[in-house]
Amino acid sequence: MREIFAGLPWWVKWIAVPVIALVVFGGLIASVVGFVIGLLFKLLVFVALVGGLIYVVRKFTSSSSSRSDW
Repeated sequence: MREIFAGLPWWVKWIAVPVIALVVFGGLIASVVGFVIGLLFKLLVFVALVGGLIYVVRKFTSSSSSRSDW
């Protein structure tokens, strides 16, 4: 691979080739990034809902047990 790029200017290696790769694989990269971000968002919502449920259950169970102590 180094022999192929050996005689080329620096801008071909560092600008032209990545731009061509983005043009060719851009849709695939965007799909993967979108899927990962969507998955992380759903995971965050799941953690928040489970945490809220645990908070509410503990709040009600602790208040009902303190009422029964009276």
